[in-house]
Amino acid sequence: MPDIRLGVLGFPIGHSLSPRIHAAAYAQLGLSWAYTAVACREDGLVDFVATTDWHGMSLTMPLKKAGFELADWRDPVAEASRVVNTLVRSGPAGQPDPEPSWCGYNTDVAGLVGAIREAEGGLIEHITVLGAGATSVSVILAAAQLGTTSLSVRARDLTQITPLVELGARQGLRVEPVELSSETWNNDTSLVISTIPGHNTGEILVPRELRSRVPLYDVAYDPWPSPLAVAWRAANGRAHSGVTMLLHQALMQVRIFTTGSAMQPVAHEAEVLSAMRAALPAHTL
Repeated sequence: MPDIRLGVLGFPIGHSLSPRIHAAAYAQLGLSWAYTAVACREDGLVDFVATTDWHGMSLTMPLKKAGFELADWRDPVAEASRVVNTLVRSGPAGQPDPEPSWCGYNTDVAGLVGAIREAEGGLIEHITVLGAGATSVSVILAAAQLGTTSLSVRARDLTQITPLVELGARQGLRVEPVELSSETWNNDTSLVISTIPGHNTGEILVPRELRSRVPLYDVAYDPWPSPLAVAWRAANGRAHSGVTMLLHQALMQVRIFTTGSAMQPVAHEAEVLSAMRAALPAHTL
């Protein structure tokens, strides 16, 4: 394939590890493709996409909802979540259309499923979710794939949880709204997933007994360890970094950018994933 331009957009973007792991993937595949980070606010996405010659792009916060609206076609996961974190031009790679249409994907769900299976494996019957933002939508959809039957979603504003209750019902899941500050925790919880930005988790109080018994998957990876992860480890509990979600969802993006399908593995995919993992800073793992 000819040289192709790709990148990640968001704001802020300086902390993103996506350029490192994507570069490692394309090098492993023998492709001299460029993947760069660009600071872009929500009101700048349409203009950027209209003028870029990129083949595809990853979208991080706060662009995932805007990406959904911009996409001309969306995969089923994007439709269910109303979130697009991956845009790719329709048509063959390297042959941009002067008036391109854009295909939108949500790879966050597959990334979360892969990361949780890697971290904990087995059946996870009940998940407690901290936060009710965009990432919690992906948690609900991932939970359905993991065989989870119920979730508790804890947030400061209970009205934010209502759409998650409805989404869960469509997936055959029971979602219980709980105030973030509530001292009552579900004893059946087998995994806690935090979707709250890492620097905002210092004031969240979780009983020591739960921290010592139930693992934490913290979607945040900057800073790492997050204040919540530090508290978990202080109770001799297991705390996993969200960098593995970034890794697994990025592999899905590499599939999309190079094969045109999230379902089509790339050549020697195990070696590609290993190269991507090796590109991550050791302290984030």
